[in-house]
Amino acid sequence: MSDQPDEKPINALAALFGLVDRPGAATRIFYALAALCAFLFLLDFTYKKYGYFEFEALPGIYGIYGFVMFTVLILVAKALRVLIKRHEDYYGEKSIDAEEYPRDQLERIEHEY
Repeated sequence: MSDQPDEKPINALAALFGLVDRPGAATRIFYALAALCAFLFLLDFTYKKYGYFEFEALPGIYGIYGFVMFTVLILVAKALRVLIKRHEDYYGEKSIDAEEYPRDQLERIEHEY
């Protein structure tokens, strides 16, 4: 018998998700997705399209359209935020957060960092 304790086998999905937790993984994923998008965009030039409208036959039109619409969606959301944003004390005294608690009845827990 060995002196080491039995280790549980790692689930395949857990091992896959463990790869994204490593340093620099986010950068590699970003570049991989950018390369995939560029490859698919270039692949769009290799065949003839037959669209209902003339502009649908342009190479890469759906990728460009998706990028433009996503950008417009973000900009509209930022503008909409200005219209619907409320101040922190919007609900006033009726808010639960506005309730005052007696300091001597609160349990204080000190954390070590």
